[in-house]
Amino acid sequence: MMDTLTASRRRWILLGSVSVLLATLVFVFKDSLWFALQSMRGKTAQNTVSTGQPRPDMGAMADPSSADIKPSQVSAMVSPARQQWIGLNTAVVDLHPLQTTIRAVGRVEYDEQRITHVNLRMTGWVEDLFVDYTGQLVRKDQPLFTLYSQELVATQEEYLLALRAEADIQESPLLEAREQGRQMVEAARDRLRLWTITDKQIQELARRGTPQTYVTIYSPSTGFVVDKKVFKGMYVTPAMTAYTLANLSTVWVHAEVFEYEMPLIQVGQSGTLTLDAYPDQSFQGDITYIYPYLNPKTRTVKVRLVFPNPTFQLKPDMYGTVHLQVNRGRTLAVPEEAVLDSGTRKVVFVAQGEDMFEPRDVRLGPKVGSYYEVVSGLQQGERIVTSGTFLLDSESKLMASTNMMGTLGMGGIKMEQAQMGTMDMGAMDMDSMDKNMNMDMNGKHREEGKRSSAERSVHMNLSRTSDGLILSVSTEPPAPRVGDNLIRVQVGNENGLPVAKGRLQLRYTMPMPGMNPTTVPMIAQGDGRYEAHANLGMEGPWDLTIVIQRDGHPDIQERFSVTARAGEMPGMSGM
Repeated sequence: MMDTLTASRRRWILLGSVSVLLATLVFVFKDSLWFALQSMRGKTAQNTVSTGQPRPDMGAMADPSSADIKPSQVSAMVSPARQQWIGLNTAVVDLHPLQTTIRAVGRVEYDEQRITHVNLRMTGWVEDLFVDYTGQLVRKDQPLFTLYSQELVATQEEYLLALRAEADIQESPLLEAREQGRQMVEAARDRLRLWTITDKQIQELARRGTPQTYVTIYSPSTGFVVDKKVFKGMYVTPAMTAYTLANLSTVWVHAEVFEYEMPLIQVGQSGTLTLDAYPDQSFQGDITYIYPYLNPKTRTVKVRLVFPNPTFQLKPDMYGTVHLQVNRGRTLAVPEEAVLDSGTRKVVFVAQGEDMFEPRDVRLGPKVGSYYEVVSGLQQGERIVTSGTFLLDSESKLMASTNMMGTLGMGGIKMEQAQMGTMDMGAMDMDSMDKNMNMDMNGKHREEGKRSSAERSVHMNLSRTSDGLILSVSTEPPAPRVGDNLIRVQVGNENGLPVAKGRLQLRYTMPMPGMNPTTVPMIAQGDGRYEAHANLGMEGPWDLTIVIQRDGHPDIQERFSVTARAGEMPGMSGM
């Protein structure tokens, strides 16, 4: 009786393996199958018996012109028990407050609109220098230096002559003569103004009545001297910039924002600046300009913020961190872990009942924090998958491939749903398959026994030494299985004493792309022993990373590899 059950079980296992292999081959070589089917249509008549029916080895080959054989993604059926095994969780699509903070490197710079250049409009020699070093704060109308200029002396004399001429003709009965005298005075005064002589200086010249040999040059604005080109006794020309003054009462901060963050910023948005120089302070400013070009090397966009700086704490060329507050209000959004992005499409799995999940294309807006804004494709109140999407995606594609195999009628095998596993054995010779599986069965049992023993020995000897600690890992059951497993870690020092004052975490994941590790705390059981449960969702290799944190010591991370084996499948015991 046991031999009969064993043979039957082997038969079903072999059939399942062949079915999965065929499904994979069809999915990978779907285009080649199309052309092969086209060429085989002409040969169908040659492979029929006298009754005109297809030969058994050809199967029920359907006409590809009457059905779409290109595999697509279909709804996946996953039982509630298997949902627990793979860690599948769902959440309701709802309105969420989309708020986040964009952090960018910022550099303090001069406000270009508050930089003043002191230029001369005459040639001459510098006599006295009142502002003689860079970094000095000067106020508007503060004396900078005195200058001797022959051109300026001549212009002063012209102005004094015009004043005297105007006074002489004031008694003239001719109105036209008096008007010409006034115009001459005004023209001479304008020439003095062109030499940057102030009205106050002109009034002083008229009162004094004699030209001034040295004229004083005053500061046109308030600011710090950031550049000085003049020295005492120096000959200067109009092409020179004597001083450059920068008003630091406000400063610019340029922040570099990444390209994908551009939809989240706009002019008028507030920002906060923090600096290492003032760790207990923050400065508030606003975005006033977004530059219209991109840095091709860093793929960032420069954003300008203006910050008040009344105490001059913010100094040009300082580096800090700019925090831009983003608030898009309450809107329909989904967690980022619910979205599968292939590069060409974005897919979310929507629950249709308890065990059916529909892959649906969605249009998403910008990512804000850990949520994507939903543009279209989802409605409020729908339930979506938020974890286990990678395995669900694989299940959906596998079901699409097996459905296509049923359309093709390959080998007389009809496959409806891979998970349901309904098969029509058709023309398969079960007796010959049973004979092949019974060949040298005693030797195979011995080989499996050796392999099982080796696996148990591997799982019982997961030990490692790291940073003076000895870690011993064991599992319950000793050979990990698909589903819940108890992971034990014994931590001791090199003297054999247990380490009981540690904080341990367990991270476990399958070593494949797209798999995010699951992190759970390990509970101290005393005497340096820690335990945690790991839900190994599918058969295959798993990485277990033990993280140890101790006060005054660097963190320790050690990775162990185990292999999860499937236990007895439901419904197999009666076969």
